Amino acid sequence: MRLIEAIFPADHLDKVKSVVEECEPAHWRFSEKEEKDRIVLRAFFAVSGAQSLVDELQEICSDSDDWRILVLPVEATAPQIEEDDELKEEKRKKEKRALREEIYEDVASGAALSSDFFVLTFVSTIVAALGLHADNVAAVIGAMVIAPLLGPILAVTLAIALGDFKLLSRAGRNAVAGLSLGLLTSVLMGLWLGVNYESQELMSRTVAGLDSLVLALAAGVAAALSIVTGISAALVGVMVAVALLPPAAAAGIFLGAGEFGYFGRSVLLLSVNVVCIMIAAQIVYFYKGIRPRTWLEKKQAGKAARLNMLILGIMLVALIAIIVFAPTGSMPDVPGVGG
Repeated sequence: MRLIEAIFPADHLDKVKSVVEECEPAHWRFSEKEEKDRIVLRAFFAVSGAQSLVDELQEICSDSDDWRILVLPVEATAPQIEEDDELKEEKRKKEKRALREEIYEDVASGAALSSDFFVLTFVSTIVAALGLHADNVAAVIGAMVIAPLLGPILAVTLAIALGDFKLLSRAGRNAVAGLSLGLLTSVLMGLWLGVNYESQELMSRTVAGLDSLVLALAAGVAAALSIVTGISAALVGVMVAVALLPPAAAAGIFLGAGEFGYFGRSVLLLSVNVVCIMIAAQIVYFYKGIRPRTWLEKKQAGKAARLNMLILGIMLVALIAIIVFAPTGSMPDVPGVGG
């Protein structure tokens, strides 16, 4: 349920009335003409139609400067809405989906470069590196939860889906900056700690098989769905499943210790996670109809999405080939451990 509040010039009233009737909100009302010849619309949607109204209002008001649309979630209403059988059936069939503007606000926050982002990345990398070296599962899980790297990855995929190249630039910058900081920090940790070959947590980050690919795809779908449906709390569980930071931290430790073979295997696992998350998120956004508002923006976004999927598809095929033809799906021989 959502309440749409729109403030618009009074000379657009007839057009706004027409689109409100087409969108069929459960309740709506217009205020009297206010100062500066503006009118306030309040429209309550119990099931669907809010996105259509928001799009139409933006189209109507695009030639004006003095307007604003507010989207407010509604937790409950009294008296309760009496639903007939037809409305209940529509509610069952209608897939839950946040408005495009709500999704944008949630995801775009992951593209905000701030001191908190760098501090969290730095701290989570240290926690991950220490946990990997000490074979401490709790520390590794904690690092996954506090690492802010998933946000920029999802912001990149949404930017491509919407054709928003400004957001794409900011999100891409954050993703590269975060991963670079994580890698550099873990390289320093590797120089200091060396490699603990008996750590299962560390050495398991050198294993990249087809099951890793399936896990990353599934986690990417869950991450994108949690954003699209507005259930952002589910991202915590996704972070644990995807584990973007531990492979990056493991790669840095191996690089710092001069173990270039293990470094390459960890980078492979990290690459599988990133590529699969982006592919899965792109598919979810397409399936859920997350597209720009105008025809020209849709055309530009379509080209960007097709190019992105082509590049990601080529990368995925290359990663699968490496996994299939190289012995990366099993634990490598560890010097001085076992036999």
